[in-house]
Order: sequence, then C-alpha cells, then structure tokens
Amino acid sequence: MTKEQIIKKVNSYSGAKVKVAITDIDGILRGKVMSRDKFLGILENGFGFCDVVFGWDMADELYDKAKFTGWHTGFPDVNAKIDLSTFRQVPWDNDIPFFLGDFRDEKDVPLGICPRNLLRKIDSQARDAGYVPFFSQEFEWFNFKETPQSLYKKNFKNMRPLTPGMFGYSILRSSFPILEIQAKPKSKGASNKNKKPRHTFFSNLFDWLNSYDIPLEGLHTETGPGVYEAAILYSEILEAADRATLFKTGVKEIAYQHKLVASFMAKWNADLPGCSGHVHQSLWNKKKTSNLFYNRSDKNGMSDLMKSYVAGQLHCLPHILPMYAPTINSFKRLVEGAWAPTTLTWGMDNRTTALRVLTGSSKAARLETRVPGSDTNPYITMAACLASGLYGIKKKMKLKQPNTVGNGYREFAYGKLPNSLEVATKAMRKSKLANELFGSEFVDHFLITREWEYNRYNKHVKKRSKTAISSWELKRYFEII
Repeated sequence: MTKEQIIKKVNSYSGAKVKVAITDIDGILRGKVMSRDKFLGILENGFGFCDVVFGWDMADELYDKAKFTGWHTGFPDVNAKIDLSTFRQVPWDNDIPFFLGDFRDEKDVPLGICPRNLLRKIDSQARDAGYVPFFSQEFEWFNFKETPQSLYKKNFKNMRPLTPGMFGYSILRSSFPILEIQAKPKSKGASNKNKKPRHTFFSNLFDWLNSYDIPLEGLHTETGPGVYEAAILYSEILEAADRATLFKTGVKEIAYQHKLVASFMAKWNADLPGCSGHVHQSLWNKKKTSNLFYNRSDKNGMSDLMKSYVAGQLHCLPHILPMYAPTINSFKRLVEGAWAPTTLTWGMDNRTTALRVLTGSSKAARLETRVPGSDTNPYITMAACLASGLYGIKKKMKLKQPNTVGNGYREFAYGKLPNSLEVATKAMRKSKLANELFGSEFVDHFLITREWEYNRYNKHVKKRSKTAISSWELKRYFEII
C-alpha cells in the first residue's frame, strides 16, 4: 500500500484512535494509543517516546549501570518514527489501525541500541553484498486456564494447562475449548437455531493472525499439556521479525479473549519439554528468483555459500549466545534430551543438532537454527543469525565440521554451548567478534542488560539450579516475555 492509501484507511476507520508500539531490548512491545489527529500530525517528523524503555527491564526496574539513559540523563524523550509499511488492523480489537516505530537520535540517525534498527543494519549489509535474506520463526508455547490476576493470587503455583496430558499433533485437543453461543435468546420461547457457537481458541488463532498479516504455514498441538506450535510463513527478514514479534503479543491478546494466558517462557516446568523459537533462513539473489543456498549437484544439496554461512554460525555461536538465549530461563531449556541443542553441531534434517540443514528443493532449501527459544527478541536473534552467517561468507569459511548423523547430544568434538546466562554473557563481553559483528554501542548496552538479568537472579535466588525452575523465574518470565 502507498502512503496515501494507508492514510486513507486510517481516516476511514470508524474509531478516532491509532495504536503504535516499539520493542524494547527483551522484545516486549511498548506502546500507546493516540488520537487519529495526533497520529496524522507525527507521520513526517515522528513523536517523543520516553527513553526509559531502554533503561529498565521487563519488570520496569531500572538498570543499575545503563549509560544510554538513567537518573543521570533525566529520562528525556527520544524521537520515534512510524514505519508505515508495518500498517495492520487488529481484528480482535475492533480493527484498530496499528503501526510499529523505530527510534532516532537527535541528529535523526537510527538509534544503535534499538533492536529493530540493529536488524535493519545487518539486513543492509546482506543486500549490499548481493543477498536478499528470507527468514521465518516458529514458536512453541503453553496455554493455561488462568488470568493475570489468578497467577499472582496463587503465586504462580499449580497453574492449570488448557488441556491435560502429552498429545502432540492432536486433532482432538485442538478443538478445545468451545465457548458459549454468542448471544442468549431474548426469551424462553425464542429459537436458538440461528445462533452459532464461537470459534475455538485454536481456530481464532489461525484466522485472526492471518487477518493481522501474520500468515501461518501451520498450527498444531505439541507434546505437553496445553502446548501449541505455529510456523509463520517466511518473508524478507525485517518483515519476518515484525511478524514474529507481533505474533507473540497477538497470541497473548487472543488468549485473553478466551480467558486464557499464553506463556512463551522457554521452560516453565523442568519435567516438560521447553518452548522453541527456531529461526529458518535462506539467502536469495537480488531479483529474488534464485535460492542461493541450494546446489543440486552437491550430495547434500548445499551450495558453497550455504556451507560458509553454516560455518560462520557455528564459529560465532559461543561468542554471541545471549542473543539467542537471553534469559536465565533460556538455559533451562538447553539441556540434553529435551528437544533443544547443547553441542556445536550441524546435521542434515537432524533435530538433535544446533543447526539443522534442509535442502529438499530449490525453493525450500534453508538453515534452521534450533538454539533460540520462544523467549527471544526476534530482531536480535535474526540479526545474530544473519550477521554470523555473513561473517562465514565474508571470511570464505569452509565447513570442515562433518554432518552429524544420529545423536548430536553425544557429539562433543567441536564443543558445547555455554550452560548459563552468566557464563555466556561473560564470554560475549570478552569477545572482539561481537563488536565486529554488531558495533560496540549495541553490544555494550545489550550486555549491560544481560549482566543485570543474571545479577538479579543471583540476588533473589539463593538455591540455584541448572534445571529446576525457580519461583523468581516464573514470576518474571511466565506471562511477560
């Protein structure tokens, strides 16, 4: 749609308001509703948005060592500019117009610590090198018959999953719950024959998200009580990250409509599988007509470009792991035998490795990075995937590491992933590679936030465990992340 068409749509909306949002460092949407007149007035030059959104954590506690903003700066406004290409209407909220924005500094330069700006920068590097990145993210998440109020009332204990038992790919479970009919008859004698039952939660997810310009390739139950998995249709990388970010908040809002709570916490129960946020990726030519990852002549269907891309990711993973696993809880998912990787491995269609290569056809050839959980910030995670793959291409890295056949959990020859946020963050702090890939401005701010994260955990949780889920984690991540 053109700018004029979008403005016409906003003006034709029956309501007199518009919803706008940005994403903070944790990938959480922060936004506001503004009047239509106000919105139309800020399209050219942007609007002021308090920079505290980059100065506090997901619990609105201020970082203790933040340089960008804090008490020392007075928390001024920073300029946010609307990206008109993100226009959507929210089908479960009376079709209110919705837009995402990006932050700019006082010289109108993209703010370096803004996650969406980071992804824009890495995307530009790819395009300057002649590649168009196509990405998508898939998510697993648990659904509960709870409300935010009930969670706090019961102190995040004894949560009630939407459905019981372990029942992946279940047609039966996906039909639950069916709510009451939309309207009661006006009188005892009135007929119910024209009353239709509301759609199921499952059906609303698929239909409403599609109407919200987040098309799903598939939606099904996963193994675990009340857990679903959705694969978002692939697109160019910035749109893919927008879709992934809006997907998470959209699912939570649709769950609220059904008096449910959706949780994207990486691992809410040590006895159940965790929630993944796998990233699928490929590079295409500038005309978007050829998948550069595919080579029919290669025994694995992999082009040399793809091999270098995979080698780059394997090389960079230990240096930038917090960008894939950003919370304390992320590492409770990355344990052996829990459908999440623990070793620096790649394999052909192998779900036990960190990187899964799929080359079934020229159109579908892609890399699936299986390290990220559903608690990731899609902008940061996709930037990490792309930048490290491009690093391998730029350095003409050879994929010397062999294809892992069988159990990747047992393949230790090429190293294991760091096993905690603290260890991973300290490794990234020492790494010169991280600054080379993303710039010191972003890296320093991001690491300050991750150091804060593990320091808060160390302060509040005295009996720490690599597998057990603390009440602190549940309160912090269960609903918000």
